[in-house]
Amino acid sequence: MLEVADLALDYPDFSANYSLTVPAGALYGLIGPSGGGKTTFLHAIAGFASPSRGALRFSGRDLLGLKPAERPLSILFQDHNLFPHLTAAENVGLGISPRLRLDRGQHDAVAEALARTGLAGLGRRRPAELSGGQRQRVALARAIVRRRPLMLLDEPFSGLDPGLRREMIELVDALRRDEGLTVLISIHMPEELGAAADLMAFVAEGRVLDVAAPGEMLRAGRNAAIDRYLGR
Repeated sequence: MLEVADLALDYPDFSANYSLTVPAGALYGLIGPSGGGKTTFLHAIAGFASPSRGALRFSGRDLLGLKPAERPLSILFQDHNLFPHLTAAENVGLGISPRLRLDRGQHDAVAEALARTGLAGLGRRRPAELSGGQRQRVALARAIVRRRPLMLLDEPFSGLDPGLRREMIELVDALRRDEGLTVLISIHMPEELGAAADLMAFVAEGRVLDVAAPGEMLRAGRNAAIDRYLGR
């Protein structure tokens, strides 16, 4: 499981302190207002932010002493971070080898990841030749070939149409179940997670203020801060 305990970050205009336990194989939705600390939380887990104190473990392993590339995770951002001069297959292959020196088995793994994300036959296209949803699928395929057990997603589908967002969430859920991944996904519209999320965490003011199953979390009157966030 992922264990976050009293993980503190201090900035001149913002301070945060996170505690959360995510069971192995779970899909956790992170919801909360913009600027409330969801991205900072994910960055701290990924190693892009430096906590001043606290504990961070995955499967009992201390992550705080590890560089981002050494941590057992992949992260997807709202900006898919594809290289425009590389093909879709090459962008996926970067998840295996930054120098793109792949053997036959690794090329097969790239092709399989593209197929699993609905991109079979599109491996030779460059990002400019793909739709927004297809570009995010390429980024997701790249995360798959990394074979890391923890996946973090920072509002990766917010630029897509509602139907496509739901489709991508269903795809992430299916991959999570097939691969046994533990997933944290920050999302702007919590209702779109539907039944995919096992639990939701409400993050605001740099804290995890509430944790509950989706139906209970979104129930009117449960929490005044959540009601304000949802516009009730």
